[in-house]
Amino acid sequence: MKFLVVSDLHGDEYWTSRAIEAFRSEGADRLVLLGDILYHGPRNDLPGHYQPKKVIELLNPLADKIIAVRGNCEAEVDQMVLKFPVMADYVYLVSGDTAFFVTHGHIYSPDKTPPVLTEGSVFLSGHTHVVYDYVKDGIRFMNPGSPSIPKEESRPSYIIIEDGQANIKEF
Repeated sequence: MKFLVVSDLHGDEYWTSRAIEAFRSEGADRLVLLGDILYHGPRNDLPGHYQPKKVIELLNPLADKIIAVRGNCEAEVDQMVLKFPVMADYVYLVSGDTAFFVTHGHIYSPDKTPPVLTEGSVFLSGHTHVVYDYVKDGIRFMNPGSPSIPKEESRPSYIIIEDGQANIKEF
């Protein structure tokens, strides 16, 4: 199974469309959303193409292919309009022999990891809007950043997971 991972779309129609295009062109089986799907939050400026209703229209037809976790901007009202679950704090994915702990990053983070992570596993999160990929204590930490509101000179990116391997790619 091939996964495309993107985070922090923040209601941006353009970047949601680009994520869906990448999902299709990469031939991915599942689209993994690391939270902050519809709302931009009070600390961020509005994304350039802020159209949360259109984001709903783009994502809902893919509901059976989406795996999502709750970001700090998700609320119960988001779950009312999205046809796929968005309120889980984390999920586990397994690809090949690799376990992936998938979360937004506001509850669990590289500085506050859950005790279930073991050497060789991957911790995937968003939240910071900064792309990173590093290994600490035998655990790989990856973040695709935010395509709609990138920070610290990050480029709009996503992660592809296949056969236990994970790679960051730019849009």
